Amino acid sequence: MSVSSEDIAEEIRESLPGTEEIVVQYVSGYLTELDDSAEDEDVLQITRDILESAIPSSSRKGQHVQLEKVMKALSRMLEEPLSKRDEKNRAGRTNGLVRLDKVMHMSKTGVMSSTIAFAEGVDLESINKGKASRVDVKKLEKQEAKLKAKIEKRSKRTLYEGSKLLNQHRKQQSYEEMFMKINPLDAVSAKNKSKDIHLANIDVNFGSNRILSGASLTLAYGRRYGLIGRNGVGKSTLLRHIAMRDVPIPSHITILFVEQEIVGDDTTALESVLKADVWRDILMREEAELNAKLADLEAEGDDKRFEDAREEAQTRLTEVHTRLAEMEAESGPARASALLAGLGFSEIDQQRPTKAFSGGWRMRLALARALFVKPALLLLDEPSNHIDLNALAWLEDYLQTWPGTLLVVSHDRAFLDAVATDIVHMHSGRLDYYKGNFTQFYSTKSERDRNLRKEYETQMEYRRHLQAFIDRWRYNANRAAQAQSKIKILEKLPELHPPDVEETETFKFPDTEKISPPVLQLNEASFGYVPEKILLKGINIDVGLESRIAIVGPNGAGKSTLIKLLTGELKPLAGHVSQNGRLRIGYFAQHHVDTLNPSLNPVQFLASRFPGKTEQEYRSHLGNFQISGMTGLQLIGTLSGGQKSRVAFALLSLQRPHVLLLDEPTNHLDIEGLDALMAALSAWNGGVILISHDERFITTVAKELWVCTDGSVMKFKGDVQAYKSLIVSNIKARP
Repeated sequence: MSVSSEDIAEEIRESLPGTEEIVVQYVSGYLTELDDSAEDEDVLQITRDILESAIPSSSRKGQHVQLEKVMKALSRMLEEPLSKRDEKNRAGRTNGLVRLDKVMHMSKTGVMSSTIAFAEGVDLESINKGKASRVDVKKLEKQEAKLKAKIEKRSKRTLYEGSKLLNQHRKQQSYEEMFMKINPLDAVSAKNKSKDIHLANIDVNFGSNRILSGASLTLAYGRRYGLIGRNGVGKSTLLRHIAMRDVPIPSHITILFVEQEIVGDDTTALESVLKADVWRDILMREEAELNAKLADLEAEGDDKRFEDAREEAQTRLTEVHTRLAEMEAESGPARASALLAGLGFSEIDQQRPTKAFSGGWRMRLALARALFVKPALLLLDEPSNHIDLNALAWLEDYLQTWPGTLLVVSHDRAFLDAVATDIVHMHSGRLDYYKGNFTQFYSTKSERDRNLRKEYETQMEYRRHLQAFIDRWRYNANRAAQAQSKIKILEKLPELHPPDVEETETFKFPDTEKISPPVLQLNEASFGYVPEKILLKGINIDVGLESRIAIVGPNGAGKSTLIKLLTGELKPLAGHVSQNGRLRIGYFAQHHVDTLNPSLNPVQFLASRFPGKTEQEYRSHLGNFQISGMTGLQLIGTLSGGQKSRVAFALLSLQRPHVLLLDEPTNHLDIEGLDALMAALSAWNGGVILISHDERFITTVAKELWVCTDGSVMKFKGDVQAYKSLIVSNIKARP
């Protein structure tokens, strides 16, 4: 009797309700592919350990009986498959089959010289037709099916392990505990010690993946480094390793990493920022306690019994005052308020509890907290993804005078041009350093790549010249000596490797057919989520197939609401929306990437939304957005943020839209992906309305700039740079 993964999954869901679907999928896949487990592997014990680890510690005692029940059920279901596996293993040992103690590379033995070797990541459809013609087609299809199953199983394992890591991350110490552990008080007050970082030959791993191998991490104090690289290369992983001191950063260098939004509670936004500097908060509480203690001791008069206590308290209070003065504690409230104002928090907002803010605003709070602490090394991961263009303009201006070391991951070229003094290019397991901002990096790297290519071609031409001489004269008696000399020269030349070729990406949206105007219009439209509080009033906008409109403005002004009015997701309270009856709208929302089904692969996901095509057609369509080869068969939950964005764009284009409404489409895309998106939109023949904080993206794609603020949406006469300058000057002009 064969057991299906669906039967196992259903048993786990019924017996252990609330178990994460990632764990259910992984366990069911593991138990239905017993042939892949080691012969001495106790699969039931491993399954028990996995399921037990997935039960929250708070409810583990109550679910112990249910765990025993599901294990007994699984034991019954797997009795026959496990018995067959044991028989197969015994037969293998009887036939003289031996388990190897180490990996044997068959390609080096000559045994596989006449066969096609298959490895993960190889797209079988791209194999040379001449070779494929010599292979049995059924055998080839069987190999591909086996490879697909292997990819899916591995990606399920990766997804499970990632979920496990995430759960561990959730259970980690509080912010205060972690802060004090990473940045002890001695480090905070360290003086006269170099804060430069020079680490040679470091390795960084994520699970079984090697992120960096023998790399050099060099960060000079006071410099601002932009860390760039392709999606999935490990930039965020490197930042986490630095933040947790998993790489040996000197202990006197304080570190703060802005990655997650803060947890909301009753603390006000302003208090939250002040409490971010944990040692300041602790010392100020101690100061208050010491003052109260001294007041009590003074009340005892000249009683000599309390002299020692008074002296001890006074000495400690002096030490605390010294530390607080070094931290500029007195100016804390003013600094915190100024930071919050720059990031878009009004005076009223600053007094609201943190639990009242959405995730995006909590990310801004996390950023304000880090800037307030002023660590020697500040680590930022895509800070522009969580703020609007107004706050981004302020942040660029603020970071230009950052006193410590900054290491920031960003795909925003304009942001890197404004902030970075150096660029760190992460690729091929190493870190390459360039002086200057992104534009200077790009120019320098392009010139370096041209020179390397030229040098390589010159060397190859020299080798070809030597080889041609050898081939022509090696058997000629008169020239044999010269030929032998050339052979020796050729043999002594160092091994030559071609320079790395930067991969370029292309996206493609299908051309749309013409439809007659009006295509999409808002006429005197007004909207509010409650009638007494109107968010947008009297809006007029006309969208055609030739439209290229960028909408900017502060968060909360109504930009996303305007897009939803155009899609029809929201209905205006006054005025009306006009649409051509044949109009198809493609809508990319900020959080579309987070709504993709993590337990499906991209091919399955497209098929679930737009059924009726063959697998090859889905894979070909995904290839239009650089999801190619076996990546289309990996579970979406195992893909990087940039790869998920590409899947979302592939889904969007299957609608064959006339108009694209894009709300922050550049988040998660690396620089190459962003370039591909800009080129695709510029070449497309439909209408585009976009909301974005990326200056270069807006400048490249949009022909018109509209500002959404104070209930209106009006066309702006200047460009993005003029708008940003206006924002910064207005913020600085505030009292």
